[in-house]
Amino acid sequence: MPELPEVEALAAYLRERAVGQRVERVDVAAISALKTFDPPLPAVHGRTITGAGRHGKFLDIELDELHLVVHLSRAGWLHYRDQLPDTMLKPGGKGPIALRVRLGDGSGFDLTEAGTQKRLAAYLVTDVQQVPGIARLGPDALSLDFPAFVELMRGRNTLIKGVLRDQQVIAGIGNAYSDEILHRARLSPYTQAARLTPGQLESLYDAMREILTQAVERSVGQKAATLKAEKRANLRVHGRTGQPCPVCGDTVREVSFADSSLQYCPTCQTAGKPLADRRLSRLLR
Repeated sequence: MPELPEVEALAAYLRERAVGQRVERVDVAAISALKTFDPPLPAVHGRTITGAGRHGKFLDIELDELHLVVHLSRAGWLHYRDQLPDTMLKPGGKGPIALRVRLGDGSGFDLTEAGTQKRLAAYLVTDVQQVPGIARLGPDALSLDFPAFVELMRGRNTLIKGVLRDQQVIAGIGNAYSDEILHRARLSPYTQAARLTPGQLESLYDAMREILTQAVERSVGQKAATLKAEKRANLRVHGRTGQPCPVCGDTVREVSFADSSLQYCPTCQTAGKPLADRRLSRLLR
């Protein structure tokens, strides 16, 4: 799933490549991906892209006073092409393309989604707060100072893995970077947020800032086509089940849930004890 660093990099790429371009038209192949009807999608035709930004894991493409907001979900991505095909997309098509934005110079981008679970969502709004997911967002992970972070953790009797992923608590962190943050902080994903000591809170906050800041620095400036590989190459535990931990050499372990999994290092995070592979997806969703 694209998380804060990748969405920030996609926004930066669009600012560099697409800002100032006129939108020729927008084609929708996956009708279910478009979540709004007013303003109608043709309202963007002829408008100029004036900016691109990010709200948590939402990509915000600014078109004068309109916003085309996209949530890429788990398997969505943005593919930019210097020359798009001339053929129009057909609604209800079976391919991976959900939506295509064609620009005046012939370039543009496709929003695609792999797999059968189609969750990519696009919204055309006059105010980003009209997007329900944005209206519910907590503070951005990179905007929090330490006292505000401590206050967010106070009284939360839920697992820290789930707290980090909860967009209504902290915006921008998903499954991969929460694994990486907890590994850097040397914390078990099963630790309850409210039971973290002052020292652990400081370690967790520092790890969150370091992991996300470093990922943004690596990602911004990359082309959209190379961002996924850049992310995978720099993950230490997430997606590395069975491989040696780069810090201590222990074997990276996995806990599976109904719709996701987490990875961790027993030596670095759980005093050498493997975690029970319990079905806690209700708590970690």
